[in-house]
Amino acid sequence: MTATDPSLTALAQGWCALSLLHGRIEAHIEKALQSAHDLSVREYSLLDVLGRQHDGEGGHLQMKQVADAVVLSQSATTRLVTRLEDRGLLARYLCPTDRRGIYTDVTDTGRTLLEQARPTNEKALREALDQAAVNPELAPLVRALEAHGVSA
Repeated sequence: MTATDPSLTALAQGWCALSLLHGRIEAHIEKALQSAHDLSVREYSLLDVLGRQHDGEGGHLQMKQVADAVVLSQSATTRLVTRLEDRGLLARYLCPTDRRGIYTDVTDTGRTLLEQARPTNEKALREALDQAAVNPELAPLVRALEAHGVSA
C-alpha cells in the first residue's frame, strides 16, 4: 500500500506519506550517526535536549518533560539516560533546592560528542530531505517542512 492508494482517504494518505517520510529520514540519520559517532537517533536527541538546558528559572527539565521531548515513555527515557550515563555522556545529581528532584546533565565528554555529531545530524537530515523531495508522494511534505523553517 502506498500513500496514493485509492482505497485510503485523503487524511489517511497524508498520514501514510508523513509516516513514510519520518521513517526514511530517521533511518538515514540513524545510519550516519551510528557510523560516525556510535550514537543512535534517540541518544542524539536526548543529548541535544539535555544539552539545551540552562541553570536559570525553568532551565532543567523533569524526566517527564525529557520523555515528551524525545517521544519516549518515562521508563524508556530512564533506561536511555542510564545507558548514556554508563558511557560517561550524562550525569545525574540532586536538585539543590528540592532534594527529591534529580537532574540529568550532559557531561563535558557528552557535550564534545554532541558538538561533533550535530553537523552529521544536520547533513544527514538535509540529504534525507533532498532524497525525499524527488518523490512525488513526499515532495509536498518536504516543501511544507522547509516553509516552516524546519529543514537543515
